Amino acid sequence: MWREITKTDEPQLAMFGAQMHRLGLGPGSPIRMRTPDGKYTSVVGEIVEATPPFRFSHTMKFTGYDDPYCTVTYLLEEVPGGVEFTLLSEDIPGGTKTESAMRRGGDFIVKTLKAIVETGKPSLGTRFLYRVFALLTPFITPAKSRTEHWPLENTTHG
Repeated sequence: MWREITKTDEPQLAMFGAQMHRLGLGPGSPIRMRTPDGKYTSVVGEIVEATPPFRFSHTMKFTGYDDPYCTVTYLLEEVPGGVEFTLLSEDIPGGTKTESAMRRGGDFIVKTLKAIVETGKPSLGTRFLYRVFALLTPFITPAKSRTEHWPLENTTHG
């Protein structure tokens, strides 16, 4: 499960099919979630903590919204018969588009990650949804989310 939430060599199917780009796993390393073709960046932030294989935490901001950063933490704990996964979202600005998107997206991420771990792939419905996203991305994604506006470099957000 650790690999699925930190991999950079292929899209993270539990994370809406976005591909993670980062310079490293250390605190302060920038992180970008991009479309598989690399043309759009949906999420930016920086790593807060990476303690393999138990805890991965990073700040995040949706590039399409002018909302402040929040923090997402993935906790993995070995339990009898498997691994318990917890997704924590903190400092989400209330009443924002980010709050609405995080509310909808959290359950989707957890359910999709569970399907991937148990079956090796997302559900048929999720795979279909990703194909629709790929077709619509150029038409529904704001220009400010184009990757050239979000380079991968060491910067600290404020």
